[in-house]
Amino acid sequence: MYSRPQNIDALINQGYAVDMGKYLSRGWELFQKNIGGFIGFALVLAALVIVVGVLPERLDFLGTLASVVLTGPLAAGWYYVTFRLMKQQVPTFNDFFLGFNNFLPLFLANLLVNIFVGIGMVFLLLPGIFLAVAYIFTVPLIVERRFDFWAAMETSRKLITKQWFAIFVFVLVLVLINILGALLLGVGLLVTIPLTSCAVAAAYEDIVGLSTGGLAGEMPVSDRI
Repeated sequence: MYSRPQNIDALINQGYAVDMGKYLSRGWELFQKNIGGFIGFALVLAALVIVVGVLPERLDFLGTLASVVLTGPLAAGWYYVTFRLMKQQVPTFNDFFLGFNNFLPLFLANLLVNIFVGIGMVFLLLPGIFLAVAYIFTVPLIVERRFDFWAAMETSRKLITKQWFAIFVFVLVLVLINILGALLLGVGLLVTIPLTSCAVAAAYEDIVGLSTGGLAGEMPVSDRI
């Protein structure tokens, strides 16, 4: 059974515990429940990256535009599927693309987070690192709690700041796992990217909890095939 929903204001005021080992273990458990789907979606994303990479130089702007427009909704796909698994539901491959049903907040969140983190990286690097970690729950809050983009960004920032260093260590471990995946001729990323995404979802589940309602942009259960 998934964790009950927590009062976020109380978490921000009172704090919470961070258990990195639990998140990694839970992430691996969730990944194993849908290995084919997770790797299949990773292959789709890899194919998109390859297509963008081979565009002629004169069409580079199209690749940049596609990246800006598609990254937010596509990145949300990991969470739509993982949250379904947490709720003992059977996800379909189409669930990875539910972010396009909630396009605007996911697009705006991705755009602003990248702008703010980029600006922070320019100014002494540390502000950018701080924000990159602080915004880690932005997309899950949009998907699972149906927050608007700005409310999700601010809530994530305030929440993560309460345990920023512990979450930073967790994120650093996830980055190292993906570096290891990249070293395995890049093929390892087909496993490590979904695995680390599941681990982030597991951290969200443990800290914030999951609501009993549906996810943003999804069809009612009665309409699902």
